[in-house]
Amino acid sequence: MFSVYGKAGRLFRGSMEELRHVGPVSAVTRSYAVRPIGLDPRDQNPAHFSDPHPVVPTDVVHRSALAAYEQTRKPDASRHLLTRVDAIMSSPVTTIADTFTVEQAWQVLAKNHLGQAPVVARDGVLVGLLSRADLMRPERLPGPESHALVWRALLLQNVSEVMWTPVPSVAADTDIRRVARVLLDTGLPGLPVVDDHGQVTGFVSRSDILRAVVADPPLDLWT
Repeated sequence: MFSVYGKAGRLFRGSMEELRHVGPVSAVTRSYAVRPIGLDPRDQNPAHFSDPHPVVPTDVVHRSALAAYEQTRKPDASRHLLTRVDAIMSSPVTTIADTFTVEQAWQVLAKNHLGQAPVVARDGVLVGLLSRADLMRPERLPGPESHALVWRALLLQNVSEVMWTPVPSVAADTDIRRVARVLLDTGLPGLPVVDDHGQVTGFVSRSDILRAVVADPPLDLWT
Protein backbone atom coordinates (compact mmCIF):
# COMPACT_ATOMS: atom_id res chain seq x y z
CA MET A 1 0.00 0.00 0.00
CA PHE A 2 1.29 3.44 -0.96
CA SER A 3 0.40 6.91 0.30
CA VAL A 4 1.29 10.46 -0.70
CA TYR A 5 1.88 13.08 1.98
CA GLY A 6 2.31 16.82 1.65
CA LYS A 7 2.00 19.94 3.80
CA ALA A 8 -1.77 19.46 3.98
CA GLY A 9 -1.50 15.86 5.20
CA ARG A 10 -2.32 12.66 3.35
CA LEU A 11 -3.32 13.34 -0.24
CA PHE A 12 -3.61 9.78 -1.51
CA ARG A 13 -3.73 6.17 -0.35
CA GLY A 14 -3.94 3.19 -2.69
CA SER A 15 -2.16 0.58 -4.78
CA MET A 16 0.90 1.00 -6.99
CA GLU A 17 -1.33 1.01 -10.08
CA GLU A 18 -3.45 3.82 -8.66
CA LEU A 19 -0.37 5.74 -7.57
CA ARG A 20 0.77 5.95 -11.19
CA HIS A 21 -2.28 8.07 -11.98
CA VAL A 22 -1.49 10.65 -9.32
CA GLY A 23 -0.23 13.58 -11.40
CA PRO A 24 2.52 15.11 -9.23
CA VAL A 25 3.85 11.66 -8.31
CA SER A 26 3.88 9.75 -11.60
CA ALA A 27 6.89 11.85 -12.51
CA VAL A 28 7.67 13.94 -9.46
CA THR A 29 7.77 17.62 -10.39
CA ARG A 30 11.29 18.92 -10.72
CA SER A 31 13.03 21.76 -12.51
CA TYR A 32 15.75 19.34 -13.57
CA ALA A 33 16.08 15.70 -14.53
CA VAL A 34 16.51 13.39 -11.55
CA ARG A 35 19.12 10.76 -12.16
CA PRO A 36 18.27 7.30 -10.79
CA ILE A 37 21.06 7.28 -8.21
CA GLY A 38 20.29 6.47 -4.59
CA LEU A 39 22.12 8.32 -1.87
CA ASP A 40 22.54 5.98 1.05
CA PRO A 41 24.59 6.75 4.16
CA ARG A 42 26.46 3.45 3.94
CA ASP A 43 27.30 4.13 0.29
CA GLN A 44 28.97 7.40 1.30
CA ASN A 45 31.31 5.71 3.79
CA PRO A 46 34.81 5.32 2.29
CA ALA A 47 35.37 2.30 4.51
CA HIS A 48 32.96 0.36 2.31
CA PHE A 49 35.14 0.86 -0.75
CA SER A 50 38.49 -0.67 -1.64
CA ASP A 51 41.01 -0.38 -4.45
CA PRO A 52 38.94 0.30 -7.59
CA HIS A 53 41.31 -1.87 -9.64
CA PRO A 54 42.22 -4.83 -7.43
CA VAL A 55 44.28 -7.61 -8.91
CA VAL A 56 42.72 -10.90 -7.87
CA PRO A 57 44.03 -14.23 -9.23
CA THR A 58 41.43 -16.14 -11.22
CA ASP A 59 41.70 -19.24 -9.04
CA VAL A 60 40.98 -17.15 -5.94
CA VAL A 61 37.85 -15.77 -7.56
CA HIS A 62 36.68 -19.27 -8.45
CA ARG A 63 37.33 -20.61 -4.96
CA SER A 64 35.50 -17.67 -3.39
CA ALA A 65 32.52 -18.15 -5.67
CA LEU A 66 32.35 -21.86 -4.92
CA ALA A 67 32.65 -21.24 -1.20
CA ALA A 68 29.82 -18.73 -1.31
CA TYR A 69 27.67 -21.20 -3.24
CA GLU A 70 28.36 -24.00 -0.80
CA GLN A 71 27.45 -21.69 2.07
CA THR A 72 23.99 -21.18 0.59
CA ARG A 73 23.51 -24.97 0.46
CA LYS A 74 24.20 -25.62 4.12
CA PRO A 75 21.12 -27.36 5.58
CA ASP A 76 21.48 -25.74 9.00
CA ALA A 77 21.22 -22.21 7.59
CA SER A 78 17.82 -20.67 8.29
CA ARG A 79 16.71 -19.08 5.01
CA HIS A 80 13.59 -16.99 4.69
CA LEU A 81 12.90 -15.23 1.42
CA LEU A 82 12.70 -11.46 1.70
CA THR A 83 9.46 -10.13 0.24
CA ARG A 84 8.35 -7.22 2.43
CA VAL A 85 9.68 -3.73 3.01
CA ASP A 86 9.97 -4.23 6.77
CA ALA A 87 12.61 -6.93 6.18
CA ILE A 88 15.07 -4.52 4.56
CA MET A 89 14.14 -0.98 5.61
CA SER A 90 16.32 1.16 7.86
CA SER A 91 14.71 1.70 11.27
CA PRO A 92 14.67 3.75 13.41
CA VAL A 93 15.05 6.57 10.93
CA THR A 94 16.43 10.09 11.32
CA THR A 95 13.84 12.74 10.49
CA ILE A 96 13.94 16.50 10.03
CA ALA A 97 11.37 18.83 11.61
CA ASP A 98 9.51 21.06 9.17
CA THR A 99 10.39 24.01 11.42
CA PHE A 100 14.11 23.56 10.80
CA THR A 101 16.16 26.00 8.78
CA VAL A 102 18.27 24.78 5.87
CA GLU A 103 21.35 25.16 8.07
CA GLN A 104 19.85 22.97 10.82
CA ALA A 105 18.71 20.36 8.32
CA TRP A 106 22.14 20.26 6.69
CA GLN A 107 23.75 19.67 10.08
CA VAL A 108 21.41 16.73 10.71
CA LEU A 109 22.24 15.15 7.34
CA ALA A 110 25.98 15.71 7.79
CA LYS A 111 26.06 14.47 11.39
CA ASN A 112 24.28 11.24 10.49
CA HIS A 113 26.05 10.76 7.13
CA LEU A 114 22.71 10.77 5.30
CA GLY A 115 21.93 11.53 1.69
CA GLN A 116 18.29 12.29 2.48
CA ALA A 117 15.79 12.29 5.33
CA PRO A 118 11.99 12.49 5.69
CA VAL A 119 10.59 15.82 6.85
CA VAL A 120 7.88 15.59 9.50
CA ALA A 121 5.41 17.98 11.12
CA ARG A 122 5.23 18.56 14.85
CA ASP A 123 2.91 15.57 15.27
CA GLY A 124 5.42 13.32 13.48
CA VAL A 125 3.38 13.00 10.28
CA LEU A 126 5.32 12.93 7.00
CA VAL A 127 5.20 16.15 4.95
CA GLY A 128 8.17 15.87 2.60
CA LEU A 129 11.65 14.56 1.79
CA LEU A 130 14.88 16.57 1.91
CA SER A 131 18.06 15.50 0.14
CA ARG A 132 21.58 16.84 -0.10
CA ALA A 133 21.17 16.96 -3.85
CA ASP A 134 18.28 19.41 -3.47
CA LEU A 135 20.30 21.65 -1.18
CA MET A 136 23.22 21.69 -3.61
CA ARG A 137 21.31 22.47 -6.79
CA PRO A 138 23.42 25.00 -8.78
CA GLU A 139 20.49 27.30 -9.45
CA ARG A 140 19.77 27.52 -5.74
CA LEU A 141 23.30 28.31 -4.53
CA PRO A 142 24.58 31.91 -4.57
CA GLY A 143 27.46 32.71 -6.88
CA PRO A 144 31.07 32.83 -5.68
CA GLU A 145 30.98 36.64 -5.62
CA SER A 146 27.72 36.86 -3.69
CA HIS A 147 27.64 38.84 -0.48
CA ALA A 148 27.83 36.89 2.76
CA LEU A 149 24.30 38.03 3.59
CA VAL A 150 23.01 36.15 0.54
CA TRP A 151 24.51 32.92 1.86
CA ARG A 152 23.09 33.67 5.29
CA ALA A 153 19.63 34.16 3.82
CA LEU A 154 19.90 30.76 2.11
CA LEU A 155 20.87 29.03 5.33
CA LEU A 156 17.98 30.65 7.19
CA GLN A 157 15.38 29.42 4.72
CA ASN A 158 12.80 27.01 6.10
CA VAL A 159 13.17 23.42 4.88
CA SER A 160 9.56 23.50 3.68
CA GLU A 161 10.73 25.84 0.91
CA VAL A 162 13.28 23.41 -0.47
CA MET A 163 12.00 19.94 0.43
CA TRP A 164 10.43 17.49 -2.00
CA THR A 165 6.65 17.60 -1.48
CA PRO A 166 4.21 15.96 -1.91
CA VAL A 167 6.19 12.76 -1.48
CA PRO A 168 5.16 9.11 -1.92
CA SER A 169 5.48 6.77 1.05
CA VAL A 170 4.98 3.07 1.58
CA ALA A 171 3.56 0.72 4.22
CA ALA A 172 5.92 -1.71 5.96
CA ASP A 173 4.11 -4.80 4.61
CA THR A 174 4.39 -3.76 0.94
CA ASP A 175 6.05 -6.05 -1.60
CA ILE A 176 9.66 -4.94 -2.21
CA ARG A 177 9.32 -5.33 -5.97
CA ARG A 178 6.47 -2.82 -6.03
CA VAL A 179 8.63 -0.32 -4.18
CA ALA A 180 11.38 -0.83 -6.75
CA ARG A 181 8.88 -0.07 -9.51
CA VAL A 182 7.79 3.18 -7.83
CA LEU A 183 11.41 4.27 -7.36
CA LEU A 184 12.04 3.72 -11.06
CA ASP A 185 8.87 5.61 -12.01
CA THR A 186 9.52 8.62 -9.80
CA GLY A 187 13.32 8.85 -9.79
CA LEU A 188 13.33 9.04 -5.98
CA PRO A 189 16.36 7.60 -4.12
CA GLY A 190 14.08 5.94 -1.57
CA LEU A 191 10.70 6.06 0.15
CA PRO A 192 9.73 6.87 3.72
CA VAL A 193 7.91 4.00 5.43
CA VAL A 194 4.83 5.13 7.37
CA ASP A 195 2.10 3.59 9.51
CA ASP A 196 -1.64 4.09 9.08
CA HIS A 197 -1.42 7.49 10.77
CA GLY A 198 1.40 8.84 8.60
CA GLN A 199 4.04 8.45 11.31
CA VAL A 200 7.46 7.68 9.83
CA THR A 201 8.69 4.26 11.00
CA GLY A 202 11.53 3.64 8.55
CA PHE A 203 13.12 4.36 5.19
CA VAL A 204 13.76 2.03 2.25
CA SER A 205 16.34 3.07 -0.34
CA ARG A 206 17.55 1.78 -3.69
CA SER A 207 20.67 0.50 -1.96
CA ASP A 208 18.58 -1.42 0.59
CA ILE A 209 16.92 -3.25 -2.30
CA LEU A 210 20.25 -3.98 -4.02
CA ARG A 211 21.63 -5.42 -0.79
CA ALA A 212 18.54 -7.61 -0.52
CA VAL A 213 19.22 -9.00 -4.00
CA VAL A 214 22.70 -10.21 -3.03
CA ALA A 215 21.99 -11.06 0.61
CA ASP A 216 21.40 -14.42 2.24
CA PRO A 217 18.49 -14.88 2.81
CA PRO A 218 17.76 -13.56 -0.67
CA LEU A 219 15.13 -11.25 -2.05
CA ASP A 220 12.32 -13.24 -3.64
CA LEU A 221 12.42 -11.99 -7.22
CA TRP A 222 10.25 -14.53 -9.02
CA THR A 223 7.35 -15.81 -6.92
